Amino acid sequence: MQALRETPPERVHQELGRLSTVRTLPAWIRSMAEGDPRAFAKLTGALQAYHEAAIAPYWSHIQAQIEADRAVRGRALLDGGADALLSSLPPMMRWRAPVLEADYPVDRDIHLNGRGLLLVPSFFCRRTPVTYVNPDLAPVLVYPARHMAECAPAEVAAPRSLGKLVGHTRSAVLGSIGGGCTTSELARRVGVSAASASQHAGVLREAGLVLTLRNGSAVMHTLTPLGAALLRGGHRGPQGRPRVQPVGQSSIPERSTPATM
Repeated sequence: MQALRETPPERVHQELGRLSTVRTLPAWIRSMAEGDPRAFAKLTGALQAYHEAAIAPYWSHIQAQIEADRAVRGRALLDGGADALLSSLPPMMRWRAPVLEADYPVDRDIHLNGRGLLLVPSFFCRRTPVTYVNPDLAPVLVYPARHMAECAPAEVAAPRSLGKLVGHTRSAVLGSIGGGCTTSELARRVGVSAASASQHAGVLREAGLVLTLRNGSAVMHTLTPLGAALLRGGHRGPQGRPRVQPVGQSSIPERSTPATM
């Protein structure tokens, strides 16, 4: 909120002016473009109230989904380089080297010119990706994170007390998932069959400790915040009580375009 309040008036005017070319702006947004502090106060107040009601209570679940998506993209990059990473992006984006195409109502081209591209998964971005248009910054592509129900990440030693609670094999499974792994990797780490590893991961998933993502034929397991807290011996970190429950998703009306690599 502070960063929003401190946005230079000329930048606000410039960005809202660009937005006004593609849609009609409400009167209060036009007054914000003119530098009216009351409009900024109205906006930040609404954003704060929305965050407290719709985001803060579900932050652990949101964070788990984002981390799981990052695990899938990271594995694609490690296994097949940039081509595999860009090919693994959601279906509304298509990698046809050297061009990354993205569905969007507005037809535009963005040329990277060697500046690279920062990929950012978003829990709230739906249907189409989003790009940030600022020639002074590195290009950013915000894409919809995968909202899968469940199966995806350096291995963490589980505390002995956890073994007493859930059994030593299941405790070892939870610790092995801590760094992100596929079912076959999990089986090798723990020393059990793939079927057994899948069964243990399923039980932990049903308990809200593991999140699972399917990417093509591969299945990736990662810990939820609750699972990570249990593995750490109950330390919950700064986010408060871990929660892993489904939430509704909304869309953010931002801009997106094809990017030429």
